[in-house]
Amino acid sequence: MKIFSILKLSFIITVLFFSCSTEHQTEPTKVISMNEIKVEAPIAKKIAKELTIHGDTRIDDYYWMKLSDEQKNAEKPDDQTKDVVNFLNAENDYTNAKLKHTKPFQEKLYNEIVGRIKQDDQSVPYKDNGYFYLNRFEEGKEYPIYSRKKGTLEAKEEIMLNVNELAKGFSYFAASGLSVSPDNKLLSYGEDTLSRRIYTIKFKNLETGEMLSDVIPNTTGRAVWASDNKTLFYSVKDESLRAYKIFKHKLGTAATEDVEVYHEKDETFGTFVYKTKSDKYIVIGSYQTLSSEYRILDASTPDGNFEIFQPRERKLEYDISHYEDKFYVRTNMDAKNFRLMETPINATGKANWKEVIPNRDDVLLEGMDVFKDYLVLSERKAGITNIRIRPWSGQEHYIEFQDEAYLAYTSINPEFDTEVLRIGYTSMTTPNSTYDYNMKSKEMNLLKQQEVVGDFDSKNYISERHFATARDGQKVPISLVYRKGTKLDGSSPLLLYAYGSYGSSMDPYFSSVRLSLLDRGFVYAIAHIRGGEEMGRWWYEDGKLLKKKNTFNDFIDCGKFLVDKKYAAKDKLFAMGGSAGGLLMGAIVNMEPDMWRGVVAAVPFVDVISTMLDETIPLTTGEFDEWGNPKDKEYYDYIKSYSPYDNVKAQNYPNMLVTTGYHDSQVQYWEPAKWVAKLRDQKTDKNSLLLHTNMEAGHGGASGRFARFKETALQYAFFLDLVGINEGEMMN
Repeated sequence: MKIFSILKLSFIITVLFFSCSTEHQTEPTKVISMNEIKVEAPIAKKIAKELTIHGDTRIDDYYWMKLSDEQKNAEKPDDQTKDVVNFLNAENDYTNAKLKHTKPFQEKLYNEIVGRIKQDDQSVPYKDNGYFYLNRFEEGKEYPIYSRKKGTLEAKEEIMLNVNELAKGFSYFAASGLSVSPDNKLLSYGEDTLSRRIYTIKFKNLETGEMLSDVIPNTTGRAVWASDNKTLFYSVKDESLRAYKIFKHKLGTAATEDVEVYHEKDETFGTFVYKTKSDKYIVIGSYQTLSSEYRILDASTPDGNFEIFQPRERKLEYDISHYEDKFYVRTNMDAKNFRLMETPINATGKANWKEVIPNRDDVLLEGMDVFKDYLVLSERKAGITNIRIRPWSGQEHYIEFQDEAYLAYTSINPEFDTEVLRIGYTSMTTPNSTYDYNMKSKEMNLLKQQEVVGDFDSKNYISERHFATARDGQKVPISLVYRKGTKLDGSSPLLLYAYGSYGSSMDPYFSSVRLSLLDRGFVYAIAHIRGGEEMGRWWYEDGKLLKKKNTFNDFIDCGKFLVDKKYAAKDKLFAMGGSAGGLLMGAIVNMEPDMWRGVVAAVPFVDVISTMLDETIPLTTGEFDEWGNPKDKEYYDYIKSYSPYDNVKAQNYPNMLVTTGYHDSQVQYWEPAKWVAKLRDQKTDKNSLLLHTNMEAGHGGASGRFARFKETALQYAFFLDLVGINEGEMMN
């Protein structure tokens, strides 16, 4: 693969002054767009690879871009690795050249975005086991400082972990899974320096500040303490990055001596370990898209044997919370939207489950939190989250909120014996707010609202909620926000965002980042399409497997609705999605390429068949119930009918910016890279097609508090440039 040369660009803006008596006139500055810039696009070489199954052969000309971890991490790269890296770098150079004229604007956007973030900020402290815990940021620093105070908030701060110090010398660094021992003396945490979400667990003596010699590699990042303060349980990953084993570690011993306590042999399941809120039990969980299973062990007897709570069954999902002499079980057993059951601690099988709250067709039971005198339930109705307070004795009630569309959720609540519930609240015009809610008196105390530095005033923005009618008659919720004064006459640009997979609901939340679009006249909308769980479990099931195309149709129909209602100009409709939402982007540009002025597909899952046929790739085996197993011809044919990579054809495509990370463990870099190469070969238009690869990051992008917004500024500049806004014009 040759290294592609990129033409150097220079733009000279000449302002001419003409003198006529005492009057001066200035010629307007010409707005330069990326589509006017002539620069050579990288052309990837083709090596035809025949992929045959079910008597059907696909030809993949860019299969060669797929590298193994061993190849990527080798000290001396082989020729294939060099070719891949050269291609990715050439695409980066091309993107930089095409967007060079927006570089000052990108910098302005970046400074604007980070300028709204309070630099010396800290979280609201929460109390646990005699200490108040918080994390804070110092001005100009990228990473948090985790600390605590003993007894009262006036006590001396004890710094547990300064991630800024740990991150020195690394281009990427993430600290995760901080966990303090029951006696408050020791800290365990995981660190990842590659962005593959493979963590090494380390330990720190909080009394002396010294690091322990214990080091545990290849984990998911969090260790769970037994009651003896020296025994810990953790999960490890296999070659496909599936968490598949639980080990027991004794402090002071080598990780090689750790005892395997559970092996999840079913490759469609993952496993994890945690401690109940009561601190009574260590719990091992196994999960799959349609099934779950738990094992429990008294935390005071870490060398005992885990006992199965309820054996796994196909399509039986449940989760558990301990309370005194019983467990509460949230389950879908004969309950599509889940119901709540209870069972004795010594008789946990489903035959002993007794119903506490029944299934409701219009309410999805999403979660629970147990307190000494209260049971708190998280529910979703008509796409909106609700918090239900249920005393063990007395009248239950719901917490009331005022916005038409919002997100309310239970926050960190480690204390058991309390009447105070810590909750979070946000809407598309309300910054994230932390409250203490007294479950007895119903008093709400605002502890902190996210500070938006500058002249932000929520009264300057309007949020609305609508329902678009999809082509099959279903009503699809849309949440949107815009700045007062934005023209709603069919002339404004609009960015439509969605996800639509895994039952993950995209709630109407506030983002100070998107103000950079709103303040320049953009409308921002979230389409709550099928594949999420906004409208209940059935909403998810109606957007997966052999009904996956409902997800794509919903998004397209939401876009048409917004144009018809004049929230968006027909020629200024933009779309954005990431990961499985990137699959959505790939599908809609194949299906309706002329609808979109520009599309950003972030870390997009676009090579669906090839990935789902390769069980060595992370996440594949656990997702057959999400997408279907293409080894089954029925699913193969259906996936092939929408898989973005397999459906690229000779047609016009919109302006597109595709982003990825070279070390992405969830959607491997080669999917977007292959997709862009094939699009560039097939498309018949002259619109921009750009690929940006972060060569040092993974699925979540750059680490650090501010660095991630460099990519956001790139994406926003891409959108704004397409509508001729590249000088930073702001609405009054």
